[in-house]
Amino acid sequence: MEELDALTVTVVAEDSVAYETPYLGQHGISLFLNAVRGETSVNILMDVGQNPKALLTNMELLSISPGSIDMIVLTHCHYDHTQGLVEIIKATGKRNLPVVAHPDLFRVHVITDPFLRYIGVPGEDRNKVVEEAGGILCLVSDPLELMPGLMTSGEIQMLTDYEEVGMALKTIRNGNVSEDSVVDDLSLFAVVKNRGLVVMTGCGHRGIVNIVRQGVRNTDTRKIASVIGGFHLIESSDEKIEKTAEGLKDLDIDSVKAGHCTGFKAQVELYHVFKDAFSPMHAGDIYRF
Repeated sequence: MEELDALTVTVVAEDSVAYETPYLGQHGISLFLNAVRGETSVNILMDVGQNPKALLTNMELLSISPGSIDMIVLTHCHYDHTQGLVEIIKATGKRNLPVVAHPDLFRVHVITDPFLRYIGVPGEDRNKVVEEAGGILCLVSDPLELMPGLMTSGEIQMLTDYEEVGMALKTIRNGNVSEDSVVDDLSLFAVVKNRGLVVMTGCGHRGIVNIVRQGVRNTDTRKIASVIGGFHLIESSDEKIEKTAEGLKDLDIDSVKAGHCTGFKAQVELYHVFKDAFSPMHAGDIYRF
């Protein structure tokens, strides 16, 4: 895989905010990426959280203009990653704005515990409305190169024996109910010159170790500069958390930055394993590679 000259990742939406900062928190995640290769500089918004007003407020505080967004990538269908998509597209003032996601993004997606609840892409952000607002849906299950040195993961292979989606999810197709394994869950893989692989994930429902290993395979890059995002371990057993932390430790990772759905217990375990190479994510954090 070719390399970026530089990558900056700014956390514009997150569940938590750091001490003495003005940013707004929300249950959700959104990362603003600036990827540079030669004379080319591309701005990508990965996920939009669930509160567009809070997202736009944080962008203003961070001096990020919505009009600078070149494309949007949605990691999966959940409302805390997609709600407000149309409002954000409108805020860019652009037409034909690429919106990259998996073809299953707009499926019926529900949880039934403790009762039936729809948690997929909200109605006001469905495909037809996205296109009317100026978005062009690029729905793909394969890895997709966004620019040389930066690509989507494609569908994540679940190969570890201890990772699963972390929620009892269901979908309805042709009137039939089936288990939903969040096959639309995708991540971003960037390779930065002299630093290595940067993995960025929304919730990591398919397993963060599976995701990082796939990043190594897809990019043929074994040195991992950082793993950033949500790891969805918030309701996981102690055993799964420990195995996940050790699975990451077995890889050559310089830093781990986890938040959103990772959960406090998993963050504590990751700190125990990675020491100062681990840090929790906060809205307003900026990571430069």
